[in-house]
Amino acid sequence: MEVNQLEIIQVNIYGQDKPGLASALTDILARYDAFVLDIGQANIHDSLTMGILFLTQQDCSGAIMKELLFKSSELGVHIRFKPVSEEDYEQWRSRQGKDRYIITLLGRTIDARKIATVTQIVYKHGFNIDAIKRLTGRVPIREEDRQTLSCIELSIRGNLSEEEKSNIQTEFMRLSREGLDISFQKDDLYRRSRRLICFDMDSTLIGTECIDELAERAGVGAQVRAITESAMRGEIDFVESFTRRVALLKGLDESCMKEIAENLPFNEGLERLMKALKMIGYKTAILSGGFTYFGQYLQQKFGFDYVYANELEIVDGKLTGRYLGEVVDGRRKAELLRLLCQVEHINLAQTVAVGDGANDLPMINLAGLGIAYHAKPKVKAGAEQAISTSGLDGILYFLGLKVSRMGLDNL
Repeated sequence: MEVNQLEIIQVNIYGQDKPGLASALTDILARYDAFVLDIGQANIHDSLTMGILFLTQQDCSGAIMKELLFKSSELGVHIRFKPVSEEDYEQWRSRQGKDRYIITLLGRTIDARKIATVTQIVYKHGFNIDAIKRLTGRVPIREEDRQTLSCIELSIRGNLSEEEKSNIQTEFMRLSREGLDISFQKDDLYRRSRRLICFDMDSTLIGTECIDELAERAGVGAQVRAITESAMRGEIDFVESFTRRVALLKGLDESCMKEIAENLPFNEGLERLMKALKMIGYKTAILSGGFTYFGQYLQQKFGFDYVYANELEIVDGKLTGRYLGEVVDGRRKAELLRLLCQVEHINLAQTVAVGDGANDLPMINLAGLGIAYHAKPKVKAGAEQAISTSGLDGILYFLGLKVSRMGLDNL
């Protein structure tokens, strides 16, 4: 069949959503052997907007449009037709070759101003927005009834140099100081097939530093806290700081560890996050510069698959001020991430790493998706993604999950 005997028609339908509407309209196209080039639908409240782009023989187009018009009138929706030239269609189709990125907007609330700011950045850098969708549940009118998180995802298309990508990343990270967390990821095969997520423990999964808790009970809290804070800011070498802090714990009774573990403050969203990750088959690991005892406690409570941390030496029920084996520092965390990829037979691009301190940056920058979680300024500046406004369950939205459909809203 010659190309000039064919016609491309764009149909736009809008109005109140009705059951069976898509079936009725596409049935008409099927009876005339029309070829659907593209189709899409979006619903807001009970209103529907649908678009169909189809190819048909010129001598059938009039009959198709007539039947679609009658059926739309019968269903109580509006319909518009627009002929599309082959040149316009090919120009539109050629944009498919451009890279696609996903922008995730996450916050306690997302108002019009925040959306406008993000879309202005998108426009400024020459992107086209292909789709916008909400990942959190439908929003109640009353503020007190609303969920603790709101999330919107934008799918955009365009080509970027590394410098341009870095500039956009910087602009988005700046917005996190205004109560909005933004993830900017290339929408490729690996983003849709993450398999392993590795967490720091202290100040990431739990809202304390276990070594500080031990130090308080040993009467050396102020000294250890000062060293901890300096290490987390990246001011002193982690192994050196760890050795100095552990030495100050000499003589502490082993029973203190049990008491601390049973009273650990879990960070917001941890239970919801872990249930969701297990539900969809993620492998999970704790890679911590803290202590194995506490990591194993979390493992038993939440079902982590792997725990790598530091082992305190205990003799006659007392801490000796020494540790066993190699210190899990930033370098070691990155090594362990690579090792787990080999064990699980996955690509590094399929991994996620989450942490808050300077010793987490090597694994954050190595993983396919690295997230600085309520992190120190130096860590946040060195990471491509950051969560500063939500709890740990905010990570689920950066993974592209529509949590409202997973039965976890009451957790």
